[in-house]
Amino acid sequence: MRKINLTRNTLETQITLELNLDECKTSVITTGIGFFDHMLTLFARHSGCTLNLTCVGDLQVDSHHTVEDCGILLGQALGELLQDKRGLNRYGDAFVPMDESLAHSAIDLSGRSFLVFNAPLPKTTIGNFEVEMVEEFFRALAYNAQLTLHIRLIHGSNIHHILEAIFKATARALKQAVFCSPNSTEILSTKGVL
Repeated sequence: MRKINLTRNTLETQITLELNLDECKTSVITTGIGFFDHMLTLFARHSGCTLNLTCVGDLQVDSHHTVEDCGILLGQALGELLQDKRGLNRYGDAFVPMDESLAHSAIDLSGRSFLVFNAPLPKTTIGNFEVEMVEEFFRALAYNAQLTLHIRLIHGSNIHHILEAIFKATARALKQAVFCSPNSTEILSTKGVL
């Protein structure tokens, strides 16, 4: 079972995380940012994992440290769990519609950190969540998990729907990429290593 518990304590955030890639139970997420909790909950559900995460952050400043640090810790957890890469699909991609919005996400568990974020978002807030933090979250996730991640907004007008499509598409791409074939110990690379 691919399961890990991690903590991250800084002067800006205190985070505990439990991630299980091989079961999908109800996730419990509390960050103090309601909309972000919603996005992480649906991310866990659509990636087919269980994610329990609690963060106490300096929300009196803004949401930046909380959102980015959650991305850092989730990325570190994925990086540790997927370190070996034997038997993994390695690649995943998904298109997800959410009413008028459509997003596409593609992942390569390459061991090379990169983010292409082609989703122009308005500088606005949903509740106490700054929308521009979506790119920061996925950057922190990709760089700490050492994966290549491409996110593209194809179209959309409702910001809630847009962000939900982005998070769901990335979760579904991740679910494909981390799928582990029980009959394979191969690393999907002509180099033999990733």
